[in-house]
Amino acid sequence: MAAAEDWEWEVAVPEKRLRDKLYFENLKSVVIDRNICSRCLTCAAVCPGGITVVDDRVDFPDYETRCMDCGACVRVCPRYVYEPKSGLGSYIKFIAGRSKRFKGQDGAMVTELIVSAMEMGLIDRGLFVSRSEDWTTEIFHVRDAEQLAIPTLGGTKYTFADVLPELKKAVMFTKRGVGIVGTPCIVSGVRRLQQEFPLFRERVKLIVGLFCTENFHYRDISRFLTEKGVDFSKLIKTDITKGKFIATMTDSEVKFKVKELEGILPSGCRVCTDFTAVESDASVGSVGSAKGYSTVVVRQKIADEIIDYIREKGYADFGEGDPAQLDYLINHKKAREKNIPK
Repeated sequence: MAAAEDWEWEVAVPEKRLRDKLYFENLKSVVIDRNICSRCLTCAAVCPGGITVVDDRVDFPDYETRCMDCGACVRVCPRYVYEPKSGLGSYIKFIAGRSKRFKGQDGAMVTELIVSAMEMGLIDRGLFVSRSEDWTTEIFHVRDAEQLAIPTLGGTKYTFADVLPELKKAVMFTKRGVGIVGTPCIVSGVRRLQQEFPLFRERVKLIVGLFCTENFHYRDISRFLTEKGVDFSKLIKTDITKGKFIATMTDSEVKFKVKELEGILPSGCRVCTDFTAVESDASVGSVGSAKGYSTVVVRQKIADEIIDYIREKGYADFGEGDPAQLDYLINHKKAREKNIPK
């Protein structure tokens, strides 16, 4: 056995934009201070020192003394060298689906994809975003279909969730693989993790992306909705359809134009151009299919195999999707490219 002093270590360390500064200071200067951070928390998932969220903003308290200057944060940040994604992206199939086993905001095809992948033995857990009674987000590790009886796992939350730090925990304990559900920025973060670290490449087996126009900081959206008359103790679900935000409560409904949310749109969303999560294995949303169905954009072989399994088992009804219906929102987000600081 070679002596310790004979060992050689080779680590790919990215170039610093600010050569005399710590890597976190580079991340702060290039991404956070320029207001292009998406709050995906890919950096927090790999930082050995202490990158976290402070007042809904990515931060690293006491980084001057705690940053190890390892460069992991800038290696995985999708916006350190920002190459905006947009369009519908490449795909194998564009279909509409409605699960027969599960109920969801639309066709529950996100749930169907993850559970079917578990049945097939491709993964042994899936990460879902749940919520508390006051609608703050929580990450739930689903390991069997019975757990999906929890009603708060379904539906859209429209607030940021700390998915990727939880993914780090999931890949440490999985035996078969992990499935993850997330917005386009989360999907991009997972792909960066897979590119840079073999552990994520080997153990994250399925990435389901969600159609997304924007997300919000909990403090901002909760205050805004309260002022609009939403009672969170009675809130059942939130949805965006035909340009309107709809908050459904047990005894009433609050509805207003999505444009009214412009004032609380996070800066990271203002520069995001990806509506369909083009880097995912499969993208899912409501736009492009009939009411009660989910649009499923099948992009990679693994997702195609899962869809074939769902068809074979008769777990879902399928129909035709209409890609043209996505054009407006795709172009709406692509136009945000002009907001990216040079």
